[in-house]
Amino acid sequence: MSITGFEITLRLVVALILGGLIGLERETVARPAGFRTHILVATGSALIMMVSMYALSEGMTGRYDPGRIAAQVVSGIGFLGAGTILREGISVQGLTTAASLWTVAGIGLAVGSGFYYAAVLATVLAVLTLVFFSKIGWNKVISKHKILTVIMQDSPGQLAAVFSVLARHKVNVLKIDLSTEDGGDAKLNLKVELPVKANNIDIVGELVAIHGVRRASYVRE
Repeated sequence: MSITGFEITLRLVVALILGGLIGLERETVARPAGFRTHILVATGSALIMMVSMYALSEGMTGRYDPGRIAAQVVSGIGFLGAGTILREGISVQGLTTAASLWTVAGIGLAVGSGFYYAAVLATVLAVLTLVFFSKIGWNKVISKHKILTVIMQDSPGQLAAVFSVLARHKVNVLKIDLSTEDGGDAKLNLKVELPVKANNIDIVGELVAIHGVRRASYVRE
């Protein structure tokens, strides 16, 4: 097996361009892994794929599988993606960027193997997903935002008990506001995102059943 210098240049440049297109979108939203990171991942993956297919195949005898190195790239890119995932309070940021890096690695491997059509199509689909799907208010379709108010004793363990109930029902807490009532009780206002199948009555019932909780109620935002 052999490959010309022109083909090597073409594959690396195509990988650079395709990876850059996805990285550019990540750069515009100020993500940790942006334009240059995606370019390097795509170009490096293309290079590794060519090394596996051509350079390492020379002089090899018997059964030779160039996909073995490619599989290591797909697995190894997870470590780089993990570095882009950040935990901020109760929310996690960077999952989309990690997924885009993993996709870019696959695009680079496709280009490195000469599978141009699949690489270009995957890039178009990835860019469309990142740019346009982010503008769709899926949260309004699949979930309900409400303000949950809990009046409870100001004592240790109360907050943990409340959040334990919310976590069990997969309620996403978006904002927390804690204040003190005139009588000394704590007033907890939570902006929450309720799953579509959440049973509002059960949630309130379990909260009120917590020792020290005076009352719980919520209204749609």
